Amino acid sequence: MNTYQRIVLAARPRGEVKADNFRLETVAMPPVGDGQVLVRNHYLSVDPYMRGRMSQSKSYAAPQALDDTMIGGTAGLVIESRHPKFSVGDFVVGMLGWSEVGVADGAQLRKVDTSHIPLHAYLGAVGMPGMAAWYGFNQIMQPKAGETLLVTAASGAVGGVVGQLGKLRGCRVVGVAGGPEKCAYVVDELGFDACIDYKAGNLAADLAAATPSGIDAIFENVGGTIFDTALARSNAFGRVALCGWIAGYNGEDTSIKNFRYLLTNRLTVRGFIVTEHMEFWPQGLSELGMLVAAGKITFRVSIAEGLAAAPEAFIGLLKGKNFGKQLVKLI
Repeated sequence: MNTYQRIVLAARPRGEVKADNFRLETVAMPPVGDGQVLVRNHYLSVDPYMRGRMSQSKSYAAPQALDDTMIGGTAGLVIESRHPKFSVGDFVVGMLGWSEVGVADGAQLRKVDTSHIPLHAYLGAVGMPGMAAWYGFNQIMQPKAGETLLVTAASGAVGGVVGQLGKLRGCRVVGVAGGPEKCAYVVDELGFDACIDYKAGNLAADLAAATPSGIDAIFENVGGTIFDTALARSNAFGRVALCGWIAGYNGEDTSIKNFRYLLTNRLTVRGFIVTEHMEFWPQGLSELGMLVAAGKITFRVSIAEGLAAAPEAFIGLLKGKNFGKQLVKLI
């Protein structure tokens, strides 16, 4: 290979992301320096956080640079190594972006074992989404057996893991998802006790029926009306793990009316960015890997084929068209 293809951010979106915000390029193969590794990517991850990075507004991380490879998690095969800890043929995960290949320092890559866990799972349940679930569940929600948990975007890569962790803990777990098919999956395959279809138009009544004893802890991925409604069902001394706010990623008004419950129910609300808590990753990934390998955590993936499909896969993700973890398969 003398050249490879990548997708760069061509223009910052105004409102909804469009296909022309991206550009597919063919560029020369990068050199591999001392201590570096060249990886042929097999899978790319597309995730909601990318929408925030595409904007120039102030956030927890620097904006994605224009005309640079679009940021993103990757899983692939080492095809050249000048690092003593990596060999040709090793499978690794990293942040090489929307690209067929990538060069990284060894410290930026993690070697993974695919003998009992599929490679793509290291971008999902045994990767960053799984760690977001694990951290929010264990460090913020801190649920006890018998408590009621609410998980929004319950059929997604993060929410699905949270709910299964809750069931393993002995909790009553209620999910929120969009559409009867996703809700059936959440209950029948992931094992939630109930799932509310927010698209059915009866959110408040359905949530009340599913949480007769109120809600002790919330894992929030969506924000907006769903979160606002959940606050009104919260119990005293409840905990809220704020992982995402996808309802407002395109600049929509997601004003919250029920903030008074933060006071009256003495709620603990904490937003978190899981990559700021790397000290927990070895423990969390080890536990998640064992649970996935043992079949105690299951998951579903949506796979788009080919690098050129990445923009539409990402746009579909932001509109809830994916089912489970959204990936792009290159090989």
